[in-house]
Amino acid sequence: MSNYTESLQYLDSYISARVPVIGMRTIEQQRALRLLREAATQPRRSSMPFWIYTRATGLRDLRTNAPVQDDRSLTGAMDFAAAQFTSRANATVVFVDPDDLGGDTPITRHIAELARLADSNMGSIVLITDTPIWSGLQRLGMSLHLDLPDADEMYGILSGFLGDHHGHIPIEWDEADGRRAAEFLLGVTEAECINLMATIAAKGSIQKADVLGLAQAKDRIFSDLTGLERVQLKEADYTVGGLSSLREWLQRKHWQLHEDLRDSALRPPRGVLLVGVPGCGKSLSAKAIAHEWQLPLYRLDMGAIHGKYLGESEGRFREALAMADRVAPCVLWIDEIEKGLAGRDDGSGVPQRIIGQFLFWLQESQSRAFVVATANDIRSLPPELLRKGRFDELFFVDLPDAQDRKEIIELYYQRYLQGEPDRDQVDQLVDLSEGFAGSDIESALHDVGLEARRIGGADGLKASFLRDTFANTVPMSRVNPEQIEEIRAWGRERALPAGRSTVSAAPGGAKPSRRIVFMDD
Repeated sequence: MSNYTESLQYLDSYISARVPVIGMRTIEQQRALRLLREAATQPRRSSMPFWIYTRATGLRDLRTNAPVQDDRSLTGAMDFAAAQFTSRANATVVFVDPDDLGGDTPITRHIAELARLADSNMGSIVLITDTPIWSGLQRLGMSLHLDLPDADEMYGILSGFLGDHHGHIPIEWDEADGRRAAEFLLGVTEAECINLMATIAAKGSIQKADVLGLAQAKDRIFSDLTGLERVQLKEADYTVGGLSSLREWLQRKHWQLHEDLRDSALRPPRGVLLVGVPGCGKSLSAKAIAHEWQLPLYRLDMGAIHGKYLGESEGRFREALAMADRVAPCVLWIDEIEKGLAGRDDGSGVPQRIIGQFLFWLQESQSRAFVVATANDIRSLPPELLRKGRFDELFFVDLPDAQDRKEIIELYYQRYLQGEPDRDQVDQLVDLSEGFAGSDIESALHDVGLEARRIGGADGLKASFLRDTFANTVPMSRVNPEQIEEIRAWGRERALPAGRSTVSAAPGGAKPSRRIVFMDD
């Protein structure tokens, strides 16, 4: 049962019971008014009067839209309601988004007095608002929450739009395309859905590719997001060198994110946690996934959600996750997640509550927001975050091996020197870059590219300069070997390798643990 149908049933029962105050909370006023008119125009209520007040139109008859009085003020409408509740039975007055409903104010006190008048003569007051209603007023009646359209209702909206345009423009969508589009549009209002579809139809046709295009089009609705930062991708973010196992795994997950799973107990993929050595491509992977999957990328800054007031951090975090549900399908990038979830011994209890919110969202959210979380300080991560089922997989990003370093060197050589490197030269650079992270290789080749530009092109670049640049680069694995080895020792035993699975000597000569991955199952 859709939320609209369920809300109509509740509203119908509240009106029949003559509940004195009916609070309807929603951000879609027009959809709420349609719901209310549907309940008011039922034949058994033909003798019951319904009036509606809005700031723009004043007081009108709900069914005929005929004006009732010239006074368009809220005070005039409440005076009219008081007269009706006093003089006749079964009167219903609807107030659309009146001011100051959230607290103990003169307006809420006045409406509470009207509710008592209505209750004495079988009357009802309906309050349509997108904010909470003061508890002292809400306790005089009942409430309902009209949510945004679910997948079935959204499909009905899309079907109606396509039906209206059938025969006027070419439409390539079949039922499966409509169902996928409905899933993509979860989180938008009915009006926003119509606007998005009208924008697509304005080009003269509705094509198969427009289904995926809805993700980018939907993204333009949410231009200013609380708690989330929209990341604009550059061409340099599209390719990742190495990490072959991670890339193969992501290829298998891609189709699941767009698959219609309503007829099964399966849910879309939740995300991946990348831990490992700094500078080895964890953050770049989030950008590459968003580009490869043609989805918008949003960054959740865990450090920025903390506030100084009690409950502020939890509220910001809850709002950010709710917004991620609305903008889905998307890639949600949480960089250095340990910074926001650290401090388990903090006396304020804020980190523990944020961890609880995040774990609940990971477990229960049905939105198609694919989380790419990265972490460097593994020791700060709460153990419950690493449990299977939170993320779809936990990958360890290690220092690249020789084959991965070769791929990374060729990638950045082409980017910064606009050419193909000599094979023998690449082999030398692979040997010189032992212990380098991907960022170390990029930094070295960036310096080479600057030198090539200074002398007028890569053709005049001496091979010795390229070798010397790599030889003089000191990677983090040599600057801070103890910390890097600690990270690598943790990852060898507790996570799936993001690159090719290789056997490395464990500290102290112990035999490393085995983890067998069947990529073709």
